[in-house]
Amino acid sequence: MTRPPLTLYLAAPRGFCAGVDRAIKIVEMALEKWGAPVYVRHEIVHNKFVVDDLRAKGAVFVEELEECPDDRPVIFSAHGVPKSVPAEAARREMLYVDATCPLVSKVHIEAERHHQNGLQIVMIGHAGHPETIGTMGQLPQGEVLLVETPEDVQDLAVRDPARLAFVTQTTLSIDDTADIVAALKARFPTIKGPHKEDICYATTNRQEAVKAMAPLIDAMLVVGAPNSSNSRRLVEVGSKAGCGYSQLVQRATDIDWRALDGARAIGITAGASAPEVLVDEVIAALKARYDVTVEQVETAQENVEFKVPRVMREPA
Repeated sequence: MTRPPLTLYLAAPRGFCAGVDRAIKIVEMALEKWGAPVYVRHEIVHNKFVVDDLRAKGAVFVEELEECPDDRPVIFSAHGVPKSVPAEAARREMLYVDATCPLVSKVHIEAERHHQNGLQIVMIGHAGHPETIGTMGQLPQGEVLLVETPEDVQDLAVRDPARLAFVTQTTLSIDDTADIVAALKARFPTIKGPHKEDICYATTNRQEAVKAMAPLIDAMLVVGAPNSSNSRRLVEVGSKAGCGYSQLVQRATDIDWRALDGARAIGITAGASAPEVLVDEVIAALKARYDVTVEQVETAQENVEFKVPRVMREPA
């Protein structure tokens, strides 16, 4: 049977970022150094394949520190944690390793600096996301106000309109965030922003690649988890950039083939927490059904690498 022709566009960059790679390495190093089990508070990164792989090696994933024993190492996820979490770990004399992405830590430091200068903080982010919870938890309650949309800005009840600063979650849509920042500046003209963009380089690069690819394709597959903020944003960015159909898939088995019927050009990208092996799996599934020609859409090259923390020490 003759397979229909398909041009497959691969977005570059895609997949793992430096912060995700570092966090996974920290768990693997901890298991090698201290043996299983090693406890991890929250999913180390938002990807089931990665989490299941680490679980098979001896990592135990929990939601709260109270689920961890005192005598085993615990690792904090790449998304960051409220200050109360390491404080409680220290009180219990636990051995802990902070795998928070350095770019998330940068936002924490910014918020702390603004607070020390007497400013109230507005955070642009998604309610309930672990990164948002972690950033808001760096300061006392009420010192960080959350907004998710430009409409939320109009309802903000601030302490002093002249004493404000804003920070953002690192995995947001660049365009959507710009609209919220514009609304903040319109209502609070003196609000202070970050010295450098809070949205991380990897989020920006992956969104720009999708924008470049979107006009070329009939449909797009984003490899990533449904609880991955940056993966979900890629789906939205693709749709807004002109791609007729965008689908988030965790594995090749999740592909809705009926929705792709008739497509002659399909794009593939992957969220920052999705390993390349899952992209390869999706490509193989497409090649089994189509006569595929592969093209790459590259908009940036990444060579960022983060060192693992020195807290990877022998237990006392």
